Amino acid sequence: MKANEQFHRDTWVDVNLDAIRHNIQQVSQLIGPEVAVMAVVKANAYGHGYVQVANTALSSGATHLAVAFIDEALFLRKQGILAPVVVLGASRPADAELAAEHNIQLTIYSKEWVLEAKDYLTRGSNLRVHLKCDTGMGRLGIKTAQELKEIERVIAGTAVISIEGIYTHFATADELDKSYTDHQMETFSSLVAELNEKPPLVHASNSAASLQRKDSLFTIIRFGISMYGLSPSDEIAHRLPVELIPALSLHTTIVQIKKLQRGEKISYGATYEASGEEWIGTLPIGYADGWIRKMQGFEVLVDGLRVPIVGRICMDQCMIKLPAAYPQGTKVTLIGRQGDSEIKIDEVAAYLDTIHYEVTCAISARVPRVYWKDGRSISVLNTLI
Repeated sequence: MKANEQFHRDTWVDVNLDAIRHNIQQVSQLIGPEVAVMAVVKANAYGHGYVQVANTALSSGATHLAVAFIDEALFLRKQGILAPVVVLGASRPADAELAAEHNIQLTIYSKEWVLEAKDYLTRGSNLRVHLKCDTGMGRLGIKTAQELKEIERVIAGTAVISIEGIYTHFATADELDKSYTDHQMETFSSLVAELNEKPPLVHASNSAASLQRKDSLFTIIRFGISMYGLSPSDEIAHRLPVELIPALSLHTTIVQIKKLQRGEKISYGATYEASGEEWIGTLPIGYADGWIRKMQGFEVLVDGLRVPIVGRICMDQCMIKLPAAYPQGTKVTLIGRQGDSEIKIDEVAAYLDTIHYEVTCAISARVPRVYWKDGRSISVLNTLI
């Protein structure tokens, strides 16, 4: 069955798994064989698809996966993925036994969490945990050496919890000014030195730090946004030491075309009025798909040409102004390349005054994902069937 026969709407995302493999291989060569890669696949792999990205990352050399919540980790387990999974966000102490049963590693950030969780763990359990240090991000984390040593002491006194890792997260690693990251590095290094026994996994580097700071690599990196082929920020994009290939593109088709006369109006609020005879194409994509109302006035690609979105974007549809009559079914690219023209995710993000992370994560689950490898489509993810 062909990819477009596995869903019944003419809007879809293409995910290039070869690009993900390439990006992992690029960073692996940069950091060297002594440093492992933890592939961050939280938030549906930043909108790309949990399972397909996880399997590609693992087959490309990643040794660990990272998610935000225990439900995401359990989903990966249900899909047959056995690799180590680290939950980076908060989990309930009451779920400690569930995590241990499924070999899911949890983040901990307070002594109180450990004291409560150990009472839920049965004899013979082994919950592996990562100690999260707050070195300046201001989210979850242990702030002082005293807290850290007390947590280590409590864990040492129980047979059902073991420390697998210790980590922190940088707030400004994607900026050219490195002073705050330097401060966080010093704080984290001093906290790690306070442990009586250093755990197997010590990690601080996100994508930005992995690509720019050898002093922050430790034993494993967390490779997130750049695994998907995107620079951590515009500010450092020109300084990246590797070539990244974007993995995601977004497409739809023209489902109807009509000729408007001068004075006729388009969409809710009648905010767009034709200035003369105009060809208008209707696209089956809207804000419920993640192509939000603020995209009004942005451009898309038709036949390699940039054409504007006119009128307000609806929940399921939007309209574009065309230079001529195009056949129904003509492909339209909202993110990606057509011929020599390209609309990058960064451009979409800039138009929305946000970051590209949000753009990919916002593409809703009802948009089918088509996965490509070696130049051909190999699978489709359609959550509606």
